[in-house]
Amino acid sequence: MKRITLIIIIAATATVFAAAQKYAFVDSEYIRKNIPAFNKAQEQLDNLSKQWEKEVADGYAVVEQMYKSYQNEEVLLSQDMKKKREEAIIAKEKEMKDLQNKYFGVEGELFKKREELVKPIQDEILKAIKTIAAEGSYAAIFDTASGGNILFANPKFDISDQVLEKLGYKN
Repeated sequence: MKRITLIIIIAATATVFAAAQKYAFVDSEYIRKNIPAFNKAQEQLDNLSKQWEKEVADGYAVVEQMYKSYQNEEVLLSQDMKKKREEAIIAKEKEMKDLQNKYFGVEGELFKKREELVKPIQDEILKAIKTIAAEGSYAAIFDTASGGNILFANPKFDISDQVLEKLGYKN
């Protein structure tokens, strides 16, 4: 009998504590769109990306032109000349792959630039969210923009505007 009573008390206590927890959510995409510094950083990244994409595409166009020229002249070339042209085409193609990797690879220039421009803003947003969570005694704050499995979110628990306000932005 004591065991059943203890289980009931534990279950009731857990229910009270669970009910007392506060939850909220933010829309990080909405927050970022309302921060001018983020939009400026994103614009810089987009411009750099387009510039580098063009540079790589132009390089591959040169490779394609070299290959077409080789195909057209192949019958007129000696074995030694063919080999030299093939090596030149392969070298240029490797150069373009290396350039593409340098700009867009996992540790590439675009990644580094994103870390430089965007990460400080994201860190600032996270710091504001943590501060609000501590001040409001929230047990958890979810992000609706990150594709989480939130099937319903009551707008009254959306603290996105609070985060923007904490960061010094008015919406």
